[in-house]
Amino acid sequence: MSSSRLYRPAALLLSATTRRAQPAICGRIYRAARLAHTSSQSLGISARLRPSLQAAAPTLVPRGARSIFIQTEDTPNPDALKFLPNTRVLPLDVSIPFIEYLNPRSTIAPPHPSPLAAQLMGIDGVTAVFYGSDFITVTKSSDANWVHIKPEIFSLITETVTSGQEIVTVSKKDSTEGGQETANEDSLSFNENDSEVVGMIKELLETRIRPAIQEDGGDIEFRGFEDGYVSLKLRGACRTCDSSTVTLKNGIEAMLMHYVEEVKGVHQVLDQEEEIAMKEFAKFEEKLRSQKGPDAAPTTPGKDSLDSVPG
Repeated sequence: MSSSRLYRPAALLLSATTRRAQPAICGRIYRAARLAHTSSQSLGISARLRPSLQAAAPTLVPRGARSIFIQTEDTPNPDALKFLPNTRVLPLDVSIPFIEYLNPRSTIAPPHPSPLAAQLMGIDGVTAVFYGSDFITVTKSSDANWVHIKPEIFSLITETVTSGQEIVTVSKKDSTEGGQETANEDSLSFNENDSEVVGMIKELLETRIRPAIQEDGGDIEFRGFEDGYVSLKLRGACRTCDSSTVTLKNGIEAMLMHYVEEVKGVHQVLDQEEEIAMKEFAKFEEKLRSQKGPDAAPTTPGKDSLDSVPG
């Protein structure tokens, strides 16, 4: 039927046969339809064109829009979760391997402010945001629940990536704000002033240790080698993990001592808040050990753990 054909009055749709079969009912319907049609004409309402069926136009995706699939990975730290947005997180012109934001003010401070980190830190319960080269680690407080936090994190990361916004911007202004943990260069990179021993330590950390720690949503910094002891700083999910001491002693220290005979041990560099947390955790472990007795299984397993120290 042509799309330009006019709607006919409802009365004309009733055939004569139908009207003869039910004269009383059809008569009333016919009169009502005729009255409605006459009234519409008197009001100046013209008949409408019958709408035609047309194929729906394809939905066009705006140019520049991107699809995104975010993966999540658990870490050894139950309060830290690793998000992989399937895109690069750190800018290509940034030579540092990570950026860590420990408070809301640090997310807007130079040298690497991040609008996304500012939004993530605004979520109730989020305490830190860590950027690796291609992943984001979000740390929450112990009393917060991932069920409530994860949907907001997904939404913010998706919105940022699909809109094409920069995750990290570079500012040349100096800042006195604390809480943004980064370095001017990679501490594991080659330095011509390094001794042969330090060069071997850095190579082991770079090739054997760092990939495993990044897989767990963190990173590692080399802080020095003195009197046979290597000073290291854990970052990201590993920074606040209860098993970080075990990781350093059983994993990193054992490997370095095996391959580099000059290494006597490893020292973990702690921030002030981390030292307080470690002391509180040590007190808690000591209390549990005194309650369970000397034959109880250790709470923190492993060599040189808190429960294996003679009391």
